[in-house]
Amino acid sequence: MKRTVLTALALMIALSGIAMAQNPCDDAYIKAMQAKTAAEQAKLLKDFLDQCSGKGSQYENYAHGYLFLALIQTGKLDAQTLAEGEKAAALGGFDDGMKCQILTQLSALHAKDGQNLDKAKSFASQLIQVATAAKAKDAENAAWTRFIGAGHFLTGQALERAKDNAKAVESYVTAYGILKDPKILFEMKRIARAQYAAKDYADAEKTLRALVQANPKDTESQAHIPQCLYKQGKTAEALALWKDAFSKSKSADLAYNIGITLAKEGPAVANDAMRYLIDAALLSSKHQNAIGMATKIYLSANKDYNDLGKLQDDSKRLIDDWAKQINTKFGNKSEDELTSDERREYRKVKELIDKEQKTLDGLIAKQKAIVDGFEKIVAEEKAKLGR
Repeated sequence: MKRTVLTALALMIALSGIAMAQNPCDDAYIKAMQAKTAAEQAKLLKDFLDQCSGKGSQYENYAHGYLFLALIQTGKLDAQTLAEGEKAAALGGFDDGMKCQILTQLSALHAKDGQNLDKAKSFASQLIQVATAAKAKDAENAAWTRFIGAGHFLTGQALERAKDNAKAVESYVTAYGILKDPKILFEMKRIARAQYAAKDYADAEKTLRALVQANPKDTESQAHIPQCLYKQGKTAEALALWKDAFSKSKSADLAYNIGITLAKEGPAVANDAMRYLIDAALLSSKHQNAIGMATKIYLSANKDYNDLGKLQDDSKRLIDDWAKQINTKFGNKSEDELTSDERREYRKVKELIDKEQKTLDGLIAKQKAIVDGFEKIVAEEKAKLGR
């Protein structure tokens, strides 16, 4: 009996050895999947495919899929890697998680390559479909939601590369609503900046409004919307938004934009323009030139200031002429050396100078009072801003 058992055991071992010898491909695949690095795994999977492709291995499709992902991990993002991924996708037979990983990378590579953006969009669309179906079966797994969001983001990437910015923004908004990833907002802001730089102000406005809708706390985008409106000639709308924003947050740039815009609107709003420009200068040293602009607006609105300046010039000329007259006639003589007629002439001219000097002093005082009025306004604005 013991001999029979030993014979049977020997037979089992022999048969096992034959089975292993008949299935070296499975061993090669398992060895590849046990590799410690992506580079090692890629090499072993290539060896497996060189030896076992078309030989009926149950792992052939997964080998292509994992080889594709391993090559991406090593940073090999060339046409060969892309071809490997497409072959894996065509073979199929993967679980939903593997399928989503492959579709994600295929869409991203095609979008980056830019040669076949329709494929990039197609793979992104497939990703959304597969992940949505998987989520319906396994709602508690957050991975499916992330894949859905990634699909919309990748759609946006492909559309942006295809110069369809409007639809790209729609996809980014959807992706952000799912993922809440700030990097998505960055992509949208980049589009808005490019549109503004290209003077596509209406499109830039739409993109910025989409940004604000996606993230109402995005004050930076809110601040740029009125600039787009202003560039489109929609001055009233731009001013309304700027003023509303300034009432909520005292920004020097906002005050400056409002001030220079109002200044172009004419005398009717000159006082408001002046005050906003003063605020801009008070809020930031970057806008110190705004004080000069505000001063000019203030003085331009006060005709007396310029008239007083002209009268001062006249007085100064009279005083200078009389002073020259005295210096010419009496410059080398003391008053004791003058004759009685010369004294009378000297005193008469001196009286004229003194009288004109009083007139000049009065003109200067009036002009200073006007300047003091401006300083009073500056003080009022300081108080309002708590400066």
